[in-house]
Amino acid sequence: MSHRIVPCPQCGAPSEYSPANVYRPFCSLRCRTQDLAGWAEERYRITGSETAVDGLSDDTTPPY
Repeated sequence: MSHRIVPCPQCGAPSEYSPANVYRPFCSLRCRTQDLAGWAEERYRITGSETAVDGLSDDTTPPY
């Protein structure tokens, strides 16, 4: 059975995308950890509009 080979999102090295690769889609623990650190340090952003906390807009008063 042939497994799909994808580029590692962190370093670009070939990475086997299968249950045998416990780090998938990353090629190694190091790349997986670097990616997680990037999210923790807020280096990545998801584009979109800002939302108010608890779904309330800035111009409303909480109902309590």
